Amino acid sequence: MATVETPCSEFMNWEVESSTRNGLKQEKQLSASLRRCYNLCRRKSFAAFVASVKDGSADKGSASWCCCDQTFSEHSAIHKHVAKSHNDEVQQLTQVAYEHLIKQLEEEAETHLANRLQAEVADISEWIPDISQVTEEQLRIGPGKVLLYYHYCQVDDPHAVCAWQKALCEQLHLTGKIRVAAEGINGTVGGTNVATDIYIRAMLSHPVFKMDPEDFKTSDGGAECFTDLKVGVYKEIVPMGVDPDVVSYKLAGVHLEPEEFHKEVEALLAEGDSTKDTILLDCRNFYESKIGQFTQCLAPNIRKFSYFPDYVDQNLDLFRDKKVLMYCTGGIRCERGSAYLRSKDVCKEVYQLKGGIHKYLECFPDGFYRGKLFVFDERYTISSNDDVISDCRYCGLPWDQYELCSTQFCYQLVLSCPSCRKKGFTACCPSCQAKGNTQHKRASDTQPPKEECECTDTRARIPQDVK
Repeated sequence: MATVETPCSEFMNWEVESSTRNGLKQEKQLSASLRRCYNLCRRKSFAAFVASVKDGSADKGSASWCCCDQTFSEHSAIHKHVAKSHNDEVQQLTQVAYEHLIKQLEEEAETHLANRLQAEVADISEWIPDISQVTEEQLRIGPGKVLLYYHYCQVDDPHAVCAWQKALCEQLHLTGKIRVAAEGINGTVGGTNVATDIYIRAMLSHPVFKMDPEDFKTSDGGAECFTDLKVGVYKEIVPMGVDPDVVSYKLAGVHLEPEEFHKEVEALLAEGDSTKDTILLDCRNFYESKIGQFTQCLAPNIRKFSYFPDYVDQNLDLFRDKKVLMYCTGGIRCERGSAYLRSKDVCKEVYQLKGGIHKYLECFPDGFYRGKLFVFDERYTISSNDDVISDCRYCGLPWDQYELCSTQFCYQLVLSCPSCRKKGFTACCPSCQAKGNTQHKRASDTQPPKEECECTDTRARIPQDVK
């Protein structure tokens, strides 16, 4: 079982380490969280000492403090005196208060952990399916697929659901990424057909989610499409950066089935330039829309979905009195994105593609979506048509297969065709290319932020769109 790191466990670790480190001050050995606790106790202890020497006989309109046969009428004066002459007493009060606080935190942490583990043990065993009739080989070897799904609902114990998901996926040898929150679940996992089918059945039978089979989008793949399994509890199941309690998915726009959305786009394209009251909005990131999008869409030049709210705020006039047709990869970003847009109360109507591009392509592989569909796994893209709408970053020829920048520690994606790659053009920008030509590989146990490349600084965080 994983160790739960709490302030009290950090304190115990510090006590062990402090006995072997002579000459270091106590405060410097504390972690940042414990230093905050310690400083809080010191401020309170200092204030308590000052209050203890306050002259209770003074008039209500004035204040004075009597200490060491001296009388002080200014806050600053008594504070300086206590700091200079009574530091040892304040230190003793601080230590007592600090130890009491740590003990209290420890008791609360143990109680919370015990309650959580008790809930997990009771519930998880009921949610794990019986796979005694399934061989290990069926779970590891054979044709496979990747599942993409999400479901908004009230989750009372996200940690229990998280533990169940991790246990279930490990049992089925699934890899992928799963986000659990009080507002629901969002995941993409890969494995054999047998394993993913069992996973779907387990999700459908879970009493909290009450999902339908059509909630799962599938594509060819398997466990090899992901490097590992990541399951965690978060505030949002899709990171828009807006508190779900402030803008809830319940405010989302009207859901259109793929057939309905197709008709809306068809009507929009038939009107051509004459229409000015409808916007076909792609709420994905620029590198996604660059390689595939609906014809005549508005694709914001943003790099993260968490930038979408600011994009809306800075382009409100663009959406004023308009009918908006939104779409994204699987539908989840539209849930929160359309809710945020509707919260601004400027649009005439807001609609969203149910099931996202994934479901649309199942119905209309040769429809109005052209190019590739970007996916967040080792494949990077999947396709339903042969159109290539993007080009090589270096030579300008048609190309839409992403690769990671070849420069160490840069995680930007680059479109570089085979011919240019053979010439050594494998970086995301000239700056990274220059680094790559002179760079010596070095071992590192940690990875720096993914936005380290200088080329990200040249991009406007929130672009201004005019339509």
